Amino acid sequence: MTTLHRTPPPRLLVATLNPGKRRELRRLLADLPTALVGPADLGLDLDVAETGDTFAANAALKAHAFAAAAGMPALADDSGIEVDALGGFPGVRSARWAPGSDADRVAALLARLADVPLPDRTARFRAVVVLAWPDGTVLDAEGVVEGRIAERAVGTGGFGYDPVFLVEDGGYDGRRTMAELSAEAKDRLSHRGRAVRRLSAALRAAWRVG
Repeated sequence: MTTLHRTPPPRLLVATLNPGKRRELRRLLADLPTALVGPADLGLDLDVAETGDTFAANAALKAHAFAAAAGMPALADDSGIEVDALGGFPGVRSARWAPGSDADRVAALLARLADVPLPDRTARFRAVVVLAWPDGTVLDAEGVVEGRIAERAVGTGGFGYDPVFLVEDGGYDGRRTMAELSAEAKDRLSHRGRAVRRLSAALRAAWRVG
């Protein structure tokens, strides 16, 4: 990795077209000393093919593509759920392994686990965030949160697989799904929150702020 830029950029692109991720990332990055913009603010509508076989590879593909297109630093993430009883599936394919909406994919996952008892439904959310500058400088960080797949969807918060992810991490004992947590509680313990905080700490050290 090349040496990080020592001053905050005037603007940083939150490079996602997913509204749920965009809201989370904006909350998590709100205390950085730079203005946050989204693709729509710049008239960007990139469709970056996620051809990598790891979360890190896919996040890097998106961050580099958006940084080059926008001419400014761009932060992208790739994340998903890994279910032990399915050998880590769906993993990097979490958002696209089954057609339809988030609810359709949740239903499909529950169908695959129909014969798996709750004690054997261990799983984790994993996220990698990558911040790329147009000159090729890169910073990345990973976050993981442990849990278990519920037998049915519960809760209305969050997005994606949150309604079936029973949290067994950060002081939670598996009685609540991620979708039952407040936005503030989710940000404190989520895979994306943990990854972004690690990246933010590195940025603040490089920028000598906070």
